[in-house]
Amino acid sequence: MKQKTSTNETETAFTNEVAITSVDEENSAFANLSASLTEIRKLKGVIGYILRSNTSAIIDLNEQDKIIEYAVLSSQMHDSSQEITKQFNLGETESILVEGENVKVLCMSIGENKISVFMEKSATHAWIIKRILL
Repeated sequence: MKQKTSTNETETAFTNEVAITSVDEENSAFANLSASLTEIRKLKGVIGYILRSNTSAIIDLNEQDKIIEYAVLSSQMHDSSQEITKQFNLGETESILVEGENVKVLCMSIGENKISVFMEKSATHAWIIKRILL
């Protein structure tokens, strides 16, 4: 399905039951992050990721039936980390890592782009941070 808007061309495709929306290459940072996350997604222990900007989002997760829950969790984590950063006057934060019993989530903001990488607890998040920042 293709739609034409006055400023952007938006294309939506469904691949392996995952909705992928992309905006043409106006946001090169978004495109670069998308490429990096596609490679990171292939790593052992990575469950999936959410990449979103003000105008686009890409969701690639194993559990299709829980996409909404992952998206809400991701959004709340980004919002909460910003609030905590302000309240404790921490300045700029590079990343936020939240660990549960079996899973952990890495959240990062790069410009207007927000990233959440969901992974098994045993996955190496430090390498993922370095890969994203390249």
